[in-house]
Amino acid sequence: MNNPSETSVGFVGLGIMGRSMAGHLLAAGHPLAVYNRSRDKAGELLARGAVWCDTPAAVAARSDVVITMVGLPSDVQEVWLGNAGVLQGARRGSLLIDMTTSSPELARRIAREADSRGCQALDAPVSGGDVGAREAKLSIMAGGRREAFDRALPILQRLGTNIVLQGEPGAGQHAKMCNQIVIAATIMGVCEGLAYGKAAGLDLPTVLKSIGAGAAGGFQLNVLGAKIIAGDFAPGFFIEHFVKDLGIALEEAGRMELELPALALARRLYGTLVERGLGRLGTQALARYYGARP
Repeated sequence: MNNPSETSVGFVGLGIMGRSMAGHLLAAGHPLAVYNRSRDKAGELLARGAVWCDTPAAVAARSDVVITMVGLPSDVQEVWLGNAGVLQGARRGSLLIDMTTSSPELARRIAREADSRGCQALDAPVSGGDVGAREAKLSIMAGGRREAFDRALPILQRLGTNIVLQGEPGAGQHAKMCNQIVIAATIMGVCEGLAYGKAAGLDLPTVLKSIGAGAAGGFQLNVLGAKIIAGDFAPGFFIEHFVKDLGIALEEAGRMELELPALALARRLYGTLVERGLGRLGTQALARYYGARP
């Protein structure tokens, strides 16, 4: 894959992250075929030379590499295993990569189906949100065979900077669950710390300047904490998708007989926000649980 013009890529799912990711591949010189449920989201890519396809199967039929970045495990199942799904159109020998955060078991099923059709598959969920997607600085957690990972690496390097093979099919999804569990507990701490600072009458930007440079510092505090203080709840990652991820993590933890109380609490708090109609806000809007803003 050293010459991008010789490796055609198909991209399915042009949402808040997928559109930027597909754009990087197009800019690198890969012939690009795209599909999205709403064609209008493909407009910019089509204007730059991408080709529209009417189904995921049609994308796969003209692509050496197919990448999907959709929303829910049900979307993954439809896009991959449906009557017009990727596996219906995939050419023998093609490389198939699902970058959606989804179920480890579903990732394993897709890998088995791909193998039966003479294709290679990876599950490769990402962390970094819309900023990481725009800047091609995503952290990518891959599951699959080493041969498939090595083949995919030049493509993935156009999308991220920290790309690690975690193990066999499904392992990438398990690693992403670790990521989401850590985020869930951390953002709860950020929101509660800022709520406490407000109640104590402190100037929150001054508090952030102090604690953001200490042991509490990190993306959730320094970046999302600043957005909370500013009342900026625009999504880098939707709450409704985070609730989906936390639900998957809880299900997998239960299967492993593992009790994770912080995860369970985060799932309940975020679920309350979805019930209030706030599911399309960013994850930092958990601050709304403690009031409109700290």
